[in-house]
Amino acid sequence: MALANWIEAVAGRTPDKAALRFEGQDIGYAALAHRIDRVGAALTAAGVERGDCVAWLGLNHPALLATLFACARLGALFMPLNWRLTPTEQRAMLLDCPPALLCVDACFAAASAEHAIAPAATRCIALGAAPTGWIGWDEFITRADAPVARPAPPLPPACEALGVDAPLLLCWTSGSTGRPKGVLLSQYALAANADASVDMHALGAEDRVLTTLPLFHVGGLNILTTPALRAGCTVTLHARFDAAATLQAIERERITLTVLVPAQLEAMLAHPSWASADLSSLRSISTGSTLVPQRLIEAVHARGVPLIQVWGATETAPIAACLHAHEAWAKAGSTGRAAAGCELRIVDAAGRDVVPGASGEVLVRGRNVMSGYWRNAAASEKALAGGWFHSGDSGHLDADGFLSIDGRLTDMIISGGENVSPAEVEAVLLACADIAEAAVIGRPDPRWGEAVVAVIVPRPGVTLTRERVLAFVDGRLARFKQPKDVLVVDALPRTALGKVRREALRELFASRRVATPASAEERIA
Repeated sequence: MALANWIEAVAGRTPDKAALRFEGQDIGYAALAHRIDRVGAALTAAGVERGDCVAWLGLNHPALLATLFACARLGALFMPLNWRLTPTEQRAMLLDCPPALLCVDACFAAASAEHAIAPAATRCIALGAAPTGWIGWDEFITRADAPVARPAPPLPPACEALGVDAPLLLCWTSGSTGRPKGVLLSQYALAANADASVDMHALGAEDRVLTTLPLFHVGGLNILTTPALRAGCTVTLHARFDAAATLQAIERERITLTVLVPAQLEAMLAHPSWASADLSSLRSISTGSTLVPQRLIEAVHARGVPLIQVWGATETAPIAACLHAHEAWAKAGSTGRAAAGCELRIVDAAGRDVVPGASGEVLVRGRNVMSGYWRNAAASEKALAGGWFHSGDSGHLDADGFLSIDGRLTDMIISGGENVSPAEVEAVLLACADIAEAAVIGRPDPRWGEAVVAVIVPRPGVTLTRERVLAFVDGRLARFKQPKDVLVVDALPRTALGKVRREALRELFASRRVATPASAEERIA
């Protein structure tokens, strides 16, 4: 079933059941289907046609989801933007893929207008007070006197050439390792991802899902939210994450499933209510996007809740490998086996399959894989060579086929001719009770080519020196893997989904005078 028909189909079975809970109000499936009709009619009245782009810049909101489904009906491209980026970064994406319409949350509208982030031909709509020259969302919707939009005619050849079906979703990669790329995902890809989510979570209409991750990323949008709406669940939607509000919602709404990345879990564990919160309704918590420290896994399991990891990328919609709840304890730390409908391979630098236990690049094949990168044929061809998505992640499979991620291939540090995995060093550092966060990178070194260096965030109330950190790893790692220097910072620079921005760390080391082995800690605000 095409994504365009998901909500209408559920509304036909359970019209009054709450599809979304947002800011204290319930929106039933029939009401959500009606909202999608209204948005589709408004888009049509505004001249949006098949193949046009509609961009969205804002916090999580029911109107965002209604617009996604309306775009699916029209054959338009929906492009959610990361609101944590600067207007300059957002403008670059909008110039790369000029939208017919740009919808902006009220809290971002003034800055967006001031910095003129939209191309000249783009019509701008504000959810709230509209800047000069813009129109308000309510006016945009009520202006539409056209009949409800219906499925559009067949695709023009230019769209058909992108894949087996036209793209629906254009999500930008996090840019953690370079310039962001626009990832094109089709309705087929989202449907295949929903199938994988149903299998991963044993997802059913009786589930109550909490979404706190930003919907501009496939993790927030597709690990649970869109699959839950297809399954007829009730989704409690928060505009943005807040640890206290999340714990309260789990208790009050009797949430059964939610996705929380490690940075969110850290905030939850640090909240005074964590130990006493009633988590008995949770069947599992899904997590991923970055290294998940063992202590986080143990802390969640200690509350009797399975913590199930998911691995994938924006390019895989994102579920490519996953744990199931019954596997969480026996395979703690693994990202699981190939997701339903997916195949995994681990290959060496020559593209040959490696034996179980050996590390190599993780490749993925399945209907959930992207159609390609927006206006980047060379990158698309490289990433999809041989019919497999080349993830750039290094990992290994155990004898049972469970995947563990070792790090990014491009993050590998070569020091004195020896390969050093940052993830391995970070895992050792995070075993220290006084270290809350750790990131390891390579710094240019005239003798060794690269030197291993670490950036550390201490736990609240703890004072760490580089000497203490270096003493901790001594004997736990081979000498060539041990950090040669340590910076102590207040927080690691991260993307919206919690991935460490390693380029920012490299810039930090390059722009500051780094401590010598005999000096004390260097604290960076």
